[in-house]
Amino acid sequence: MVVKVQTGQAGVLLSVHDQGIGIALEYQEKIFESFFQVEGGSTRRAGGTGLGLAITKKLTELHGGRIWVESELGKGSAFFVEIPWQTQTP
Repeated sequence: MVVKVQTGQAGVLLSVHDQGIGIALEYQEKIFESFFQVEGGSTRRAGGTGLGLAITKKLTELHGGRIWVESELGKGSAFFVEIPWQTQTP
């Protein structure tokens, strides 16, 4: 796993890259929903409740940022969190 932090004029970009099994394209938006798990049932290899990414997405959006994933099956995943230095108050 590789964790990177980049800063720029617009804000901060945090990325986490792994060499895991990857995430199929049809699940890449769904993984940010509460309680969603790609692997379900008794065959699930990883623990968890399916809340981590949903909480991370909510906190990121509350700071005016965005989160996304880039992944390919068999080649791992890269998660990105981008947060601006200042947010606009609606």
